Amino acid sequence: MKPIITLTPFQHHHRDQIAIGFSFDANIKAYIKGFNGAQWSSTHKTFYVLDSATNLHELFSYLQAGGYYVDYSAMRFKQKSAAPPLTKLKPPDKLVLYKALHKELQQLLKDYVTYLKGKRLSENTISSYAYFVLRYLHFNRAITLHDWTTRHIELFMEGVIAKEHYSVSSHRQCVSALKYLSTLCSIEGFDASTFKRPKKSLYLPTVLSKEAIIEVLQVTKNLKHRALLGLLYSGGLRVGELLQLELKDLDMDRSQIHIKQGKGRKDRVVVMSEVIKPLFLNYIHTYQPTRYFVEGPDGGPYSASSVRQVLKRSCQLAGIKKKVTPHTLRHSYATHMLENGVDLRYIQALLGHAKPETTMIYTHVAQKSIMQIKNPLDVTVEGLLQNDKRDKNMLISRDFKG
Repeated sequence: MKPIITLTPFQHHHRDQIAIGFSFDANIKAYIKGFNGAQWSSTHKTFYVLDSATNLHELFSYLQAGGYYVDYSAMRFKQKSAAPPLTKLKPPDKLVLYKALHKELQQLLKDYVTYLKGKRLSENTISSYAYFVLRYLHFNRAITLHDWTTRHIELFMEGVIAKEHYSVSSHRQCVSALKYLSTLCSIEGFDASTFKRPKKSLYLPTVLSKEAIIEVLQVTKNLKHRALLGLLYSGGLRVGELLQLELKDLDMDRSQIHIKQGKGRKDRVVVMSEVIKPLFLNYIHTYQPTRYFVEGPDGGPYSASSVRQVLKRSCQLAGIKKKVTPHTLRHSYATHMLENGVDLRYIQALLGHAKPETTMIYTHVAQKSIMQIKNPLDVTVEGLLQNDKRDKNMLISRDFKG
């Protein structure tokens, strides 16, 4: 039977510490003394280390690697102090993390990216998943690859994803990334397939009024900037679709914009605004882009950060206080179409949504159509009044005494 070592929280020198308890054994004592940061307390008669998520993880891994059974259940239920306000921590540099990995883990990360490419995932998805796997590999770099267990995933989630206050959507991406990793590695006891993604947060989209959209375009004096903002809104485009849009994808004669390989690798066609055509033609004649509708200084695609900065400046000039992103223009496009009476099925097709449920969110923010709905009681009374010409005074407020 493996020797048992118990980890318990306690206070020492006015700080939270982790007590390392065990039945006396010279070999265990020597092994614990070899852990970086382990100290002896004469007052409490125990070895201890500073209490932190990193120390707990590294100590657990160190003891497990020594062949000991670790009981850390008391650490789960320790009294929590008042939590400070949640602030998003700046993530560490990718290159620094990568260089800290030994060759085996660096090769595993390369194999992982190749594996995802074989699954035909999008470049953005591969980039996001690879980052989370890089964080996982760095967090567990001291653990031998074939000694990984599902518990190492849990510790990573606690020590990185939760501690650094990642959003729910990022948490969901991380779980998906680790599911692919555990499938690729195929290590017994290391299985992320049972991990559940947290439910998506359901937020109503931010929408600008039709008047605010016109104001944003009017205050944007730079012709190129006005053209790209006008295209974002009038086409309901995602920012990535705008950046990849080529001149040949604009059919001026048929008033169509061809979106090639949008999200989910789907092509679609959207209607080009007639009133914005002169703006597009003026912009193309003036700037003479060669391939992409909007190009960077080197002739390649424009950057997403530049689009965000352009929109931010225009919103400031228009006096808009809301937090507005390029996707806000897409939300506004969909909401305004719904308010104009366009059927949800057509809006779904124009936006390139795979599921109608995604498009349904706009029914919660489209005010005009909702306010035009008549109360069924009003409709009933109006119908009765029209059918009963003899009693024009039949109202709900009427005295019905017999």
